[in-house]
Amino acid sequence: MGSFKLGGMTFGSLFKKPETVLYPFEQKPAPAGLKGHIENDASACILCGICAKNCPADAIAVEKKERTWAIDPFRCVQCGTCVRVCPKQCLTMDPAYTPIATAKSCRVVHVPDPKAAVTES
Repeated sequence: MGSFKLGGMTFGSLFKKPETVLYPFEQKPAPAGLKGHIENDASACILCGICAKNCPADAIAVEKKERTWAIDPFRCVQCGTCVRVCPKQCLTMDPAYTPIATAKSCRVVHVPDPKAAVTES
């Protein structure tokens, strides 16, 4: 009985499109609902630190004096909590493909000072 099922699956797959792709040359489209990685719009960020306080994995670091916002992608669990709690909506989940990391590093975003931009104008 089991061999009939296996034979039917094998015979059926002869006429279907293959499920796999040639990975480096072809990429499957991102499935709906894929969270991806965190992107920060530095021009809208006010460095309030709410995202860092609510991050369950402690992956986000906000330094107000240095005006930097950093995320450790190896600690991030892609839960989206930081995106939901951001008061300025400057954080987004980007479902785009990210290349494989060759070294462990944090992604640092330098946030421009809005007061300096006003005085320079």
